[in-house]
Amino acid sequence: MLDFTASGARPREPMFFIPAAVLGLVALLLAIHAVVEYSSILTQEAVYLDWGFIPGRFTVSLWPDRLAQLIAGANSDPHALDAARMWRATTAYHPGPKLWTFFTYAFLHGSWTHVGLNCVWMVAFGPPLARRFGPLRFYLFFLATAACGAALHWLVNTMDFTPLIGASAAASGFMAGAARFMFQPGAPLGPRAPTRAPARASTLREVLTDRRALMFIGIWLTTNIVFGAGARVLGASDAPVAWIAHIGGFAGGLALFPLFDGAWRRL
Repeated sequence: MLDFTASGARPREPMFFIPAAVLGLVALLLAIHAVVEYSSILTQEAVYLDWGFIPGRFTVSLWPDRLAQLIAGANSDPHALDAARMWRATTAYHPGPKLWTFFTYAFLHGSWTHVGLNCVWMVAFGPPLARRFGPLRFYLFFLATAACGAALHWLVNTMDFTPLIGASAAASGFMAGAARFMFQPGAPLGPRAPTRAPARASTLREVLTDRRALMFIGIWLTTNIVFGAGARVLGASDAPVAWIAHIGGFAGGLALFPLFDGAWRRL
């Protein structure tokens, strides 16, 4: 039976209600950054090198010959020389694939602004996912989309030895996951429906043919490219923005959403 108010209208959900799972994730990201921020410089460097994702380190661990080729080319190629210097600074004393860094890089940030912006996106798009998935699947979805971001970043930058840090890929995955159901009847941005049941999730084909969803994806993609790829040119960031990782997290959120969604199946 449906619950209605005396006037016959459906009760409204609290606008600013944030599930505990989202608050816990935000608190964890802020706490980790605080600990790292107020640690010594040597500790910060060790944390970023051991827990940040370094594409070149993973590549060299799989194909050691790539390192020999890099060092050999350093004698004549300035770019190879720069890469060899980065290898020495980041990987020579921190070798090995460090598979955990596909996930742990998402818990590290370079500044309070960096972690703050990611927390804002978590709070904006995390609640509907947390309510739908439940805490465990919500956290696993965070890790999965972070790994997708690192994987695409590695595929595009196989011999880059700059540590990748930040939860932006996972935040992008949250946006993509929300796009799978937020335009459906009963969802926050969908048509009104006389039910309090979770909105049905769209299939991937439905998402890619829905005008509203495509507009949402298009705006996100354009913004990501302009402010990601062009952040340094526009003066918005002193460090390069790993916008390819954002796309990997977004694509992972779209594709992997059904593996974590149980809201509709429980009805």
